[in-house]
Amino acid sequence: MVVTNEKTVSASIKYRRSVRVFKNEAIDVQKVKECIYLATLAPTSSNMQLWEFYHIVSPEIIKEIAAASFDQNAAKTAQQMVVVLARKDLWQKRAASNIAFLKAQYGNKPEAEYSKREKLALNYYQKIVPSLYFDIAGIIGMMKFLIFQFIGLFRPIYRQARQSDMRIVAHKSAGLAAQNFMISMAAINYDTCPMEGFDSLRIKKILHLPASCEINMILGCGIRDEKGIYGERFRVPFEDVYFAK
Repeated sequence: MVVTNEKTVSASIKYRRSVRVFKNEAIDVQKVKECIYLATLAPTSSNMQLWEFYHIVSPEIIKEIAAASFDQNAAKTAQQMVVVLARKDLWQKRAASNIAFLKAQYGNKPEAEYSKREKLALNYYQKIVPSLYFDIAGIIGMMKFLIFQFIGLFRPIYRQARQSDMRIVAHKSAGLAAQNFMISMAAINYDTCPMEGFDSLRIKKILHLPASCEINMILGCGIRDEKGIYGERFRVPFEDVYFAK
C-alpha cells in the first residue's frame, strides 16, 4: 500500500498541528489505513515491532472513547481514531517472527551451514533478546540491572535491563510509529491530534484489549476546522535545545 504524498516531508512536518476541533466531514478509511501501514515502517528497537494499531471507524465506538477521554474536543469531533498500543508482552512472538524471517533469508538450511554472521544474527533473537525481555515480577530485571552496572565499571555495557526500561523501549518505538502516521496524514491534508488524556482502563474495556497491553496514545483524525488550532505554534528558542560538540 502506498500513499501518494501531496507535500514534501518538510512541508508535512510544518503543516502538522495538534488539531483540537475537526470538521464534520468524512475522511477516507482506506487512506487512513494506508497511513497506518506507513506507521509500521518506522524504526523500531531490534526490529521487534512491539506495537499494534486499532483503527476506529465506528461512530458508536468513537463516542464511547470520547467519553472515556473526558469529552475533549479532539476526541468528540474526530471522524476516525487510531489507538496506538505498546505490546512489550508480545516480545516472544515478535522474536520468533524475526528468527523465522532470518532463516528464510538464509535459505532454511541446516544450522551447521550458517555463516558466522548468520549465527550472530540468530543468536541475537534466540539468546540476547530473551535475556533482556524475560522477567518475573521485575525481580530478574533488577538483578540484571545490578549485574550490568557492576560490569559497566570495567567496560561499556547496555545498562537498561529492568522491566521498566523495556517498557520505555516499547513505548519509544510506538511513539516513532505514531509520528510516521501523523506526518503521513499531514502529507495528504488530513489532520490528527495525539491524546494522552484518557481513562486507559475504560479504553481497554471498550476495545476488549488484554490487560498486558499499554496504550501509547490515541490519535483523533479528521480535517481541521478553522477554529481547530487554538493558537500559533510555540517552540522554545532552537538555541536552547541544540548543542553541537
